[in-house]
Amino acid sequence: MVNLENGTHFRKIQSFETDYSTSVFTQYESTRTGMRSVVIDRKGPKIKGYFALATEIFDDSGAPHTLEHLVFMGSKNYRYKGFLDKLATRAYSFTNAWTATDHTAYTLETAGWQGFAQILPIYLEHVLLPTLTDAGCYTEVHHVDGEGNDAGVVYSEMQGVQNDAYELMDLKARRLIYPENIGFRYETGGMMEQLRILTAARIREFHKAMYQPKNLGLVIAGEADHANLLDILEAFEDSIVGEFPSIKEPWQRPWIDSPQPPPIAKSAIQTVEFPDEDESMGSVLIGFLGPDCNDALLSSALAVLLQYLGGSSISILENILVEKESIASSIMRDTENRPDSLISFFLSGVETPKLAHVERRFFEVLTDVMAQPLNTEYLLDCVHRTKRQIKAEVEKSGSLFATTVIYDHLFGNRNGSTLEDAKTLKGFDDLEKWSEDQWKAFIKKWFLDGNHISILGTPSAQLSKRVKDGEEKRVAERKQKLGEDGLKDLADKLAKAKKENDIEIPRALLEKFPIPGADSIHFISTTTARSGEAQGMGPLDNDIQKAIDEDAPASPLFIHFEHIPSNFVQIVLIVSTSTIPLKLRPLLPVYFENFFNTPVMRDGKEIPFEDVVLQLERDTVSYDIDEGSYDATPENVRVSLHCEPEKYETMIKWLLELFSKPVFDKMRLGAGVTKLLADVPDEKRSGNDMMASVGSMIQYTQDSITRASDTLVKAVYLKRIKKLLHEKPEDVLLDMETLRSSLFQFCNIRVLVVADVLKLTHPASAWQHFSQALDTSVPLKPLDRARDRLSDSAKSPGNLAYVVPMAPIDSSFSLHVTKGPSSWDDPQVPALMVAVAYLDAVEGPLWTAVRGTGLAYGTGFGRSIESGTLRFRIYRSPNAFKAFEASRKVVGDLIEGAVEFDPSSLEGAVSSIIVGFADEVPTMSSAAYASFINQVVKGLPKDHNAKMLKKVKEVGVAEIKKAMKDILLPVFEPKTSNVIVTCAPILEKDITEGFNREGFNTQVQPLSHFQDDYGLKGQGDEEEGEEEGEEEEEEEEDEKNEDDQEEVSHDEL
Repeated sequence: MVNLENGTHFRKIQSFETDYSTSVFTQYESTRTGMRSVVIDRKGPKIKGYFALATEIFDDSGAPHTLEHLVFMGSKNYRYKGFLDKLATRAYSFTNAWTATDHTAYTLETAGWQGFAQILPIYLEHVLLPTLTDAGCYTEVHHVDGEGNDAGVVYSEMQGVQNDAYELMDLKARRLIYPENIGFRYETGGMMEQLRILTAARIREFHKAMYQPKNLGLVIAGEADHANLLDILEAFEDSIVGEFPSIKEPWQRPWIDSPQPPPIAKSAIQTVEFPDEDESMGSVLIGFLGPDCNDALLSSALAVLLQYLGGSSISILENILVEKESIASSIMRDTENRPDSLISFFLSGVETPKLAHVERRFFEVLTDVMAQPLNTEYLLDCVHRTKRQIKAEVEKSGSLFATTVIYDHLFGNRNGSTLEDAKTLKGFDDLEKWSEDQWKAFIKKWFLDGNHISILGTPSAQLSKRVKDGEEKRVAERKQKLGEDGLKDLADKLAKAKKENDIEIPRALLEKFPIPGADSIHFISTTTARSGEAQGMGPLDNDIQKAIDEDAPASPLFIHFEHIPSNFVQIVLIVSTSTIPLKLRPLLPVYFENFFNTPVMRDGKEIPFEDVVLQLERDTVSYDIDEGSYDATPENVRVSLHCEPEKYETMIKWLLELFSKPVFDKMRLGAGVTKLLADVPDEKRSGNDMMASVGSMIQYTQDSITRASDTLVKAVYLKRIKKLLHEKPEDVLLDMETLRSSLFQFCNIRVLVVADVLKLTHPASAWQHFSQALDTSVPLKPLDRARDRLSDSAKSPGNLAYVVPMAPIDSSFSLHVTKGPSSWDDPQVPALMVAVAYLDAVEGPLWTAVRGTGLAYGTGFGRSIESGTLRFRIYRSPNAFKAFEASRKVVGDLIEGAVEFDPSSLEGAVSSIIVGFADEVPTMSSAAYASFINQVVKGLPKDHNAKMLKKVKEVGVAEIKKAMKDILLPVFEPKTSNVIVTCAPILEKDITEGFNREGFNTQVQPLSHFQDDYGLKGQGDEEEGEEEGEEEEEEEEDEKNEDDQEEVSHDEL
């Protein structure tokens, strides 16, 4: 029946504004098909769409995951691979998708409503009416190439994760928790052995069962036009009438109408091996079934309790097991929303022989919690903090609301009653009144009375060898069985499938959809003001600047204000590092670990670290310290505090205290070093991360804090620091004090304040006390630049290539680095931006040549003006050399004219650059942050993006070719690029031989070859073997104290 109110078949179920944000929810449902939509109105340039379907399967075939990829291969009326993504780039949009255990979600992010509205019905047709051809399934899911090797985009993706430690542990836990008739038991991504036999017919069967309008929930967040949206959805439904069963026909709602999970039959503990040559450290995974995710009060209670148990260094489990006993490096907790939610704790960095002991201690601590009075004051703090964090998150990003709506679509009531719970945070108000008995009853029910599953993740060098040998044998036997004729047939079959998939999209079809005007994008503007040294950047004339000027006496500190409408304040300090002595730079990870977790001196008294953290958590939403990698300041330290406006001056006092009055304590430093060292083996299990680590070690000098903080430095340097803490703790304490005092100097500090400045009583003068603790006579130092800390091999790249075999991984990753522009004023930057956008586009030249043929899961160029380098990455490839070879050919063919530039794709490239600008500023806080980075860090005017966009639009093909030839092509040449490849041992030979054939002087080296101790030698430990022996002696001494450690209990908190 047509809704008379809006003239469509969509009825409004409800509309409400949340009482803790400005967002408005409006929920619609089609009376014709059952399709549902929730619009979350919020300000900003980006419209974000999430199209979610409940996907329930009872095998490991990977059918849900394959559809996530195959949907993009064409639809009923647009039967061209890549049409959707090429259209998206023209419409200021970006598409993506993910597969979870219980749903598949397709995303559409667009700058402005006009572009979103244009692509929405075409995207929905791809989701509900995809082509699902045999050829598409063959190339995208799995195939055997002409050399007898396994390939395919989905297969390559799962090859990279199937033998990952966490994946193996998680799968085993699900197998034990859920019986065979429960879909949560299965690997929806697909197991490799199942993907090798998965058929197109099975995929189509799964699509028919799950991909129906009544199972589709649309979530749209941003400045949406509701009337236009309903008209679009109405017209789309008109086009699909008759394609699906009537809404009146019986239908089994996935997960809800299926058998429900029974309670865990009995507690169990099992060991799972994962491949790794380093057998020193493992992990523990503990899983419970919890309350119904539709129960808002119990879900809120669970969030609070997890904060209480494992949310920080003073929470029960973290404080005892990590901080005091040092038997794990971290405790991560997670909840998966389900009718019986899945609660998991993941304890990482556990010494392998102690895995069972640590699992046992976990439950001893929980039991001890129940045997003594709860810390109800801290529980109340956790209630308040969790509530504050939710408020801050929904202001900063719409993703939290989108997740809420998706899970309501999966498991909530169809009448909208469960979604309405998002209207308020009243549940937290109710939790404030909970008694200790209520909290204890909650803990008892869900954690002590209920059964659990524990998985001990154990590294195994033997398994690593078995996996390698088994894979080599399987592939060799297949090649022998196929013979030359069989392999040729497979090569021909693949070529035929590629040809069928790659039918050219008629240009006229794309051009039917005009590029929306850029004026349809509502960019966010902020107001800048400056105080102290920042005023040297130039005068400003606005109301906020006047308010700052009137707030006397102002601090001489460099303070940059960004005024936005907000209920929160973010303070960020960017601190230069050139004053840190070189030999102490590898201590920065220890300093970071200790910064918020240390005792401090206050009024002549030492305040224990637990009290420091407790008070910090009461005063803040969040706090953090790290290298400024994400802010274009990788060689500087970044300290961030997030709070409510009334706590602004308290935050400044905290910063002064933490910087100037920490107490460096042997026990606290030892706990931090132990945690950092325990994480090293796990960090070394990531092929992608180790590729980047090796890159840092060879691309930067020892001056670089990026390099000094790297895993490959921590692996040896911190081992020796740990030894020094045992033998000469006074030396380490002195070094930490030297590091602190060298960092905390007026000349190093720049401050950013993001807030509704008019809500701050003393925005500038509040910093006066902070600056009085500093020597303000020393002039401000320039920010430290990555380009100034490049190694000789990075300044003159070429003739440097490494292949690094890694037992824990099953695929390969590569990094290729050459020189790039080092200034935004470089005249080739606009052309380079277009060239990279053109090449990297979804369904663009590289996508088609590499991902589309199964040579890698992804590739991408990256330019860094900060370091003056140009990088090309290959991610998760069955053979990184083949992916490299195909990529080089793409660039070469475009330069030489063997392949012409597609005008529509060039337009799309420019559109994607506009989207990139919108991505930098999707929310008020991100717009403020980008303004600071552009003006202060990059030295760009506030209107830089507008000026650059004008230049980008004027770039011609000749300029693009020149940028490709001058800047991009050298990354593929032996004499002008440095190459780092990490790979499975089975791939080492083929990859090395491939690069050597192309003139690269390739060396095969283990990760240990790149480690650096920064000259820190322990007595008699020049040989690593000797040091490891001494380390074992220390561990034996620690074992003697284990009984004493186990005495640590809840009442000490």
